[in-house]
Amino acid sequence: MNLNVFERLILLSILPKEGNFVTLKIIRKLREDLSFSEEEIAEIDLKLDDKGNATWNSAKDKGKEVEIGGQANKVIVEALEKLNKDNKLTENHLSIYEKFVEKGAI
Repeated sequence: MNLNVFERLILLSILPKEGNFVTLKIIRKLREDLSFSEEEIAEIDLKLDDKGNATWNSAKDKGKEVEIGGQANKVIVEALEKLNKDNKLTENHLSIYEKFVEKGAI
């Protein structure tokens, strides 16, 4: 699945920090896949400020093809559905919600 910088950052922020052994292994791999290489950081001019806010050159954001297996997809969908159920979704979550949750409803 092609994910842009913003979507990757949002996904990284919603992944659970706790779970069982298998889930944590899946999350670790997913975090690695969603992360940014040194080359990509330089290419898109990704910067983090003291407060953890990210900026980058969106014109250079070509997206990244990230392979998301069935179990990783399930973890993401569950995290998004929990945010939705708890009324904690924000506009920032919309594109990934549509890609992961709504695609299953279509």
